[in-house]
Amino acid sequence: MKAIYVHAAGDVRLSEVQTAPIGPGDVRVKISRGGICGSDLHYYQHGGFGAVRLREPMILGHEVAGHVSETGSDVHHLREGDLVAVSPSRPCKSCRFCLQGLPNQCLNMQFYGSAMPFPHIQGAFREDLVAKAEQCVPAGKLSPAEAAMAEPLSVCLHAVRRAGELLGKRVIVTGCGPIGVLAVLAARRAGAAEIVAVDIAENPLQFARRAGADRVINSAEETEALSHYSTDKGTFDILMECSGAQAALAAGIGALRPRGVIVQLGLSGDMSLPMTQITAKELELRGSFRFHEEFPVAIDLMSKGLIDVNPLLTHTLPLASFREAFETASDRSRAMKVQLDFGA
Repeated sequence: MKAIYVHAAGDVRLSEVQTAPIGPGDVRVKISRGGICGSDLHYYQHGGFGAVRLREPMILGHEVAGHVSETGSDVHHLREGDLVAVSPSRPCKSCRFCLQGLPNQCLNMQFYGSAMPFPHIQGAFREDLVAKAEQCVPAGKLSPAEAAMAEPLSVCLHAVRRAGELLGKRVIVTGCGPIGVLAVLAARRAGAAEIVAVDIAENPLQFARRAGADRVINSAEETEALSHYSTDKGTFDILMECSGAQAALAAGIGALRPRGVIVQLGLSGDMSLPMTQITAKELELRGSFRFHEEFPVAIDLMSKGLIDVNPLLTHTLPLASFREAFETASDRSRAMKVQLDFGA
């Protein structure tokens, strides 16, 4: 069985990995599609992000879907041939945060393709994946490509929950990569009345526009465009910051009204905060990290046609072209979401 390993920045390899045995509560999944995420690109381009660095070879990938090829003796709700989306979230269920209902903060989280702990948690970009049955959500009404989008959509659904009530609210989204565009879709589904999307590149902004943003702003070209929203102490109720960029965070905070809410999704290392503005405008800063129970909700919303992720799927390349896939995903002028076709 082959898997995609990252060894260091710029060093990804398609290598053999041993097939894992299956337990009573497990499911063997032949992976069909795998989406390249921003964190995968950080490992590929930089060997990590912030303080998180590669210390050993690691299988990448956590946005995957495939078909059940074998079930354990205790698994009765899934059958061979079922299309499933596989959640990478595997909390321990016994630490204090799991017991408090915060599984995404699990002290012993086994999240696919993460170099945060050591030894690293190996990822899901492999031809054959053994997962817990509870991770596998039936996705028979979706294509494998759509099902593999459940993970990034779940990230944004969790962020919308962290934002609080969005019905009738004005929302600004900074950073229009896949997470930013999915945040536009999730915020609209949650009832946002106005959504303005901001980025420094034109191609991502066009995806945000097609996703339903009321206005898109190229902050590299329209350098004063946000100043209109910053007058009289600001305009927006919610900032969803998806870029992890210092400049985007500062500009978004300036456009928030007093007692507005900042939801920080983007991760690229620590950033400084304009504490004077946060204090004087009584803003709330809320982190949003991963997800858990939102995963089946993402499948349900897509299955019912309430959220359409297909416009984001710009490129699909065969597993053998994995290097080209990572290079394509790195090119924001062409790509939004790049997926690997594992052939199953």
